[in-house]
Parts: sequence; structure tokens; C-alpha cells
Amino acid sequence: MWILAIVLAIALMIPITAILVDSPLGRSLARRLEGQSNGGGGGTDLPELRRRMEVVESDLEEVNRSLTGMREELQFMQRLLEDPNRKKAT
Repeated sequence: MWILAIVLAIALMIPITAILVDSPLGRSLARRLEGQSNGGGGGTDLPELRRRMEVVESDLEEVNRSLTGMREELQFMQRLLEDPNRKKAT
């Protein structure tokens, strides 16, 4: 009787394990375990991470400048479209 219970438990654990391993939680756990086996991955990539962060910051500044220019252009176009017959103030 105990042997049947053990066989049944093992038979049920196989699909449960497959579902858990294939789930996002299982993948996350696998990536975390893989990162620990690679030496932690923290201290060795710090200069690379800083360089990438500087690149992202410079790209963000460029996007901000571009956005400011586009905002000014949009305001100019809106002023032109508001009243095309309006005379210029001199």
C-alpha cells in the first residue's frame, strides 16, 4: 500500500515540477541561481554599468533638448494657426 502511495506521489510531482519550472517564477529562480554561480555578477560589472548609465544620461539630455525644441516649434505653429489674418505688431 505504501509503495502505491509513493509511486502516486512521484507520478503527481512530475507534472507539478514541470509546471513550476516553466512558469515565470521558475525562470526567475533559475536566472537568480545562474547569477550566483557566475560569481554574483555585482562587483565585476560596475565600471560597465557606470559607462552605460552615463550613455543613458547623455541620451536623456539629448531627448530633453529635442523635446524643448519641438515644444517651441509647436507653440509657434499654434500662434500662426490661431489667427492667420492678424497683423504683426511693430
